[in-house]
Amino acid sequence: MSATGTRIAAGASAPAAPGEPVLAISGLTVTVRGEDGARDVVRDLSFTLGRGETLCIAGESGSGKSMTSLAVMGLLPQPAAYVSAGSIMLGDTDLARLDEGRMRRIRGNRVAMIFQEPMTSLNPVLSIGRQLTEAIETHTSLSRAQAHEKAIEALRAVRISEAGTRMKQFPHELSGGMRQRVMIAMALALNPDVLIADEPTTALDVTVQGEVLELLRDLQRTRGTSIILITHDMGVVAEMADRVIVMCDGAMVEEGPVGQIFEAPATDYTRVLLAAVPRIGSGAGRQESRTPGSTGPVAAVADLQVRFDLRGGLLGRVQRRVHAVEGVSFDIRPNETLALVGESGCGKSTTAKALAGLVPYAGSIRVGGRDLASLDRDQRKAVRRDVQMVFQDPFASLDPRMRVGDLVAEPLLIHKIAGKRECRDRVATLFERVGLPVDAMERYPHEFSGGQRQRICIARALALGPKLVIADESVSALDVSVQARVLELLRELQRELGVAYLFISHDMAVVENISDRVAVMYLGQIVEMGTRDQVFSNPAHPYTRRLIEAVPMPDPARRRAHFARMDGEIPSPTRAVGDEPVRVTLRDIGGGHLVAG
Repeated sequence: MSATGTRIAAGASAPAAPGEPVLAISGLTVTVRGEDGARDVVRDLSFTLGRGETLCIAGESGSGKSMTSLAVMGLLPQPAAYVSAGSIMLGDTDLARLDEGRMRRIRGNRVAMIFQEPMTSLNPVLSIGRQLTEAIETHTSLSRAQAHEKAIEALRAVRISEAGTRMKQFPHELSGGMRQRVMIAMALALNPDVLIADEPTTALDVTVQGEVLELLRDLQRTRGTSIILITHDMGVVAEMADRVIVMCDGAMVEEGPVGQIFEAPATDYTRVLLAAVPRIGSGAGRQESRTPGSTGPVAAVADLQVRFDLRGGLLGRVQRRVHAVEGVSFDIRPNETLALVGESGCGKSTTAKALAGLVPYAGSIRVGGRDLASLDRDQRKAVRRDVQMVFQDPFASLDPRMRVGDLVAEPLLIHKIAGKRECRDRVATLFERVGLPVDAMERYPHEFSGGQRQRICIARALALGPKLVIADESVSALDVSVQARVLELLRELQRELGVAYLFISHDMAVVENISDRVAVMYLGQIVEMGTRDQVFSNPAHPYTRRLIEAVPMPDPARRRAHFARMDGEIPSPTRAVGDEPVRVTLRDIGGGHLVAG
C-alpha cells in the first residue's frame, strides 16, 4: 500500500472490496493466439467487487479492459483467445471453468453486460419487445404473457415513456440514447448480481450521457447491483466510481479509492493519463484566446438550408421532410478555429457536408470569395481542394487494401498536382509533419493504432494545401492521451500553415480547449454564437447552459448528486410537407455575442 492509500500493482492479490464480495478475480491471464505466436493481453489481474459497488477500470485502448470483461462474460473469441490462468469467482462458481452450456444460464441472469454500441448489439430485424421477452423467457419459467409484462416493467424502469408502444418498435426507430436505455433494460430485466458496462456512453451526446449515468445510479440504489464500468473517460470515472483500477498493456498498474487516484496518483502512467484530460477552463495545451484577423474569410455561409424528403406509400410520394439545417450563417477566417457544437441530429455534420459539397443545399456558400453555386463542375472541383475533411472513424476513412503512402498521395494524383516521384517526396514530408516515420508509408491501415490512423487522415487532408479543414468528431473515439496529442498536432499545423478549422464536436471540454469561436446548434439552427470566452463564461441560451452543465468533471470532489434530466425526448427536425419551422433571430448582447431570442 502506497502512502496515498492506492495500491501499485506488483502481482499481489487484491484487497477485499467494501461490502459483501460478489465477484473475485484472482491471477487472471488471458492469452491470444496470433501469427507471431501466443501472447498475454491480460496478465495476472486480481481484484474483488463488493455488493452495490461501482468499480471503474480505466486505461487506454489495448490496455486489456474489454478483454477482462469478455473473460468474465465467457465471450472471449475462442479458440483465438482463452483464459490461460487464474479464476473468476462469482460466489462459489468459477466462471473461467464453466462450459458454454452452463455459462449461458449465468450470462444475462447473474452477470449482464452493456456494450458500447447498442445498434450493433441489438438485432435489427426483431422488435424491441421480442428481444426483451426472449431474454426473459430464456432464463425464467414465465409464460410469454408474463415475460411481456416484465419486459414492459424493465422499459419503464429505465424511464422509457410509452413502454407498451416502444415494444413494437425496431432498433433503427429509436435514438442513440433510447437504444442504450433498451440495452440497460435488457441487462437489468433479470436483476443480475453484476452489471458490466463497457464504454456505455462513449458514442452518446453529453446530455444523453448524463441521463444514462444517472439511470445507472438510480438502478444501483434501488437494486443494489454491483457495476464494473469500463471507460477511458476520466470525467465519467470521477462521477461514478467508488474504486478505480488503472490498466496499461494488459496489467494493473494502480488501484485505489477514486478520490486518492485523482488527488495523489502513485504511478507516472496515471499522472500522465490525468494530465491529458481536457477540462473546461484549464488543461494541458489549452488554446489561448485569440482575436480573428482582419483579412477576408476563408469560407462564408449565409442562410444555409439542407432538407431531405422522406418518401413512402405505393407511389413513393413525399410524406415528410427533414429540416436538417435551417437558415445557418457564419464565416471562418484564416488561422481561426470555429467550433460547431450540439447534440446528435442538430445539423452539425450536415452543415459540414454542405460546405464540402457533399450534399445539395439552398443558400450561399462562398469559399475563397467564390460562390460555389455559380461555378461549373471543373471550377467546383478546384475549389474543393481548399476544403478538406477529417472524419470521426479513421479506419473507415482509409481503404484497407491500399498502403497508407498511396492513400495520402491519391488526392495529389487525382488533381494532377504532382508526378509520381514528386508525389512521393511530398507525401514523405507530410508524414514527417504529422509525426510519423517515412518508412510507415509502405504499411497498411490495420498496422497502425487509432491515433496513428487519425494522423494519416490529417496528412491526407493536408496533401492539397487546403485553406479550411473540417474536423468532424475527429478525436471523439480516441483515448484521452492520444486525443491530446492529435489536438496538439492540429494546433501546430495551424500555427505553421495558417489553415482554418471547422471543428465539429459534442465534447464541450475539448471544444473549450481548442476553439476561438463557438456556434451552438439546436434543431438545425444556430441558437448562440460568440468567442469561446463569451460562450463558456457567459452562456446566454438555456440549451448552451444545459450542454455545459452536463459535462462530467474529472474531479471526484465536485461530483454531482444528480444529473439534470430531460423532459421527454429531443424534438425531431422532421415535419409534414409545407410545415415550415419557426426561424430563430440572433441578437447581439454585446461584443458580437449572438443569442437567439
